[in-house]
Amino acid sequence: MVERTKYILDEADMPTRWYNVIPDLPEPPPPPLHPGTREPVGPDDLAPLFPQALIAQEVTTERYVDIPEEVQDVYRLWRPSPLFRARRLEKALGTPARIYYKYEGVSPVGSHKPNTAVPQAFYNAAEGVTRLTTETGAGQWGSALAFACATFGLECEVWQVRASYDQKPYRKLMMETFGATVHPSPSTLTGSGRAILAADPDSTGSLGIAISEAVEQAAQAENTRYALGSVLNHVLLHQTIIGEEALKQFELAGDTPDVLVGCTGGGSNFGGLAFPFLREKLAGRMDPVIRAVEPAACPSLTRGKYAYDFGDTAGLTPLLKMHTLGHDFIPDPIHAGGLRYHGMSPLISHIHELGLIDAIAIGQEDCFAAGVRFARTEGIIPAPEPTHALAACIQEALRCKETGEEKVILTALCGHAHLDLPAYGAYLAGEMVDNNLSEAALEKSLAGLP
Repeated sequence: MVERTKYILDEADMPTRWYNVIPDLPEPPPPPLHPGTREPVGPDDLAPLFPQALIAQEVTTERYVDIPEEVQDVYRLWRPSPLFRARRLEKALGTPARIYYKYEGVSPVGSHKPNTAVPQAFYNAAEGVTRLTTETGAGQWGSALAFACATFGLECEVWQVRASYDQKPYRKLMMETFGATVHPSPSTLTGSGRAILAADPDSTGSLGIAISEAVEQAAQAENTRYALGSVLNHVLLHQTIIGEEALKQFELAGDTPDVLVGCTGGGSNFGGLAFPFLREKLAGRMDPVIRAVEPAACPSLTRGKYAYDFGDTAGLTPLLKMHTLGHDFIPDPIHAGGLRYHGMSPLISHIHELGLIDAIAIGQEDCFAAGVRFARTEGIIPAPEPTHALAACIQEALRCKETGEEKVILTALCGHAHLDLPAYGAYLAGEMVDNNLSEAALEKSLAGLP
């Protein structure tokens, strides 16, 4: 029997610094703008939402940021995470390609999200904050922040997108087990939620709406701050521990990736894996193709407009220069709830505009087919989000089968699907449909850009 190969680092080999890609780019990304003045935002503009330590990381020009020892102690509960070579999948595909995946499902909540939730909770607690608010889609981010808040003694309040709140009840239970309070979004608890429900009482919600609700609550409450699970620079910074570990593990494997593939919603998983490899590419030490994969129902990189837009639906956040479908965009309730965001990380959007990465979109039926294939060969049921990257990996591996190329393919398996099995049930029962975004719907949502 063909066995998968595991590459494991010792605890002593866990990276002690996060990597900031901005100093290595040919040009810096455009700054966020104040929605009123249209001038670049300053630290004072962000202070109602974030602690000073995170604001400093958001704008830092340093190439590396030290990971606090208190954060490292929590990371060691599951880090370093393993790198696997998918030999059984390779055999099933009959491909000469070598497929590797960095598995983040070993974390306490089963995804990559604690990589940033833990430091965000730590920095807030260190500055005297007692409560954090946030949004979540499928629930991985909300679960991660609930775990992190329990670790550092903070209250946690979560607005979960209504479609996922209904589809994934066990995510809610996980968050509540860690001590969080969870609301379906849109809710009647905020002005922005009530406005949405007045216009559409049956709204299935979106990450943009949930962000509006969490930001509104944070801005109005004393000793409360807001935590974001993707999109912003400091979030992607924290996730680079994934790619830094993977680089060390590829040294153990004696291999170098030719193609790096990651799923993208807001961008934290993709950036976390890709940025350290992009550093090596820009330095001329390797030359992988770096590919972002997004859902066809929410294709911000492949069909969105690169423009300044709000990060939320109600227009409470600064204006971000990013690939966007429009902050009014309400995506179809696909099962990959973590990828249902109207915009893309400004940093990843900028890197895409520089031509340093490419992007494709795939429908959810093909993604779940890839997820089932992966589960039946590698023994891990992937979360709906990384099935997008797996589908692209399989496409690349089958091209290698046709051409005879022995490419090395790397992806981030950013979480497992133990709490997402109803989505697989829908696929296996033949009840899943692809929700491709129509041109009319796209034009309508883009018309509302500020």
